[in-house]
Amino acid sequence: MPILKTIKAAKKLKGIYVLLIQINKRISIEIGALGEVTFPEGLFAYVGSAQNNLELRVKRHQRKEKRLFWHIDYLLNNPAAKITDVLYKVGGKPEECKIANLLQQKAEPITGFGNSDCKCNSHLFRSRNFGFLKQQMKDLKLNNNL
Repeated sequence: MPILKTIKAAKKLKGIYVLLIQINKRISIEIGALGEVTFPEGLFAYVGSAQNNLELRVKRHQRKEKRLFWHIDYLLNNPAAKITDVLYKVGGKPEECKIANLLQQKAEPITGFGNSDCKCNSHLFRSRNFGFLKQQMKDLKLNNNL
């Protein structure tokens, strides 16, 4: 079952996305300037933005073969990490940090991850409760049908 449905190229959505990621075992990964980061097994939410071609950005994240550029690329390149769902919201870049800050109130941040271009503590969060993340996304009015 594909995670991302095709949208017409003319639509070119701009917005914020949240990748729900399942890590099926404890892993340690070298991530650029962050150095070695250890991720426990569990469910994570990564908040990002694409101010042009949201669909293409998400498709890029779903591919295993890509140049490792963003922190999330290093995590998703590991076979233990898998995207289980994609949520999105049409909106400007400030929405990305707003969503990250809201998630930080109820989930465990992975300090320094994905926030090199802002003042947030993190853009990757861990939660033991999948239902909590789904409900949080509903509260933020995010969609999951690109």
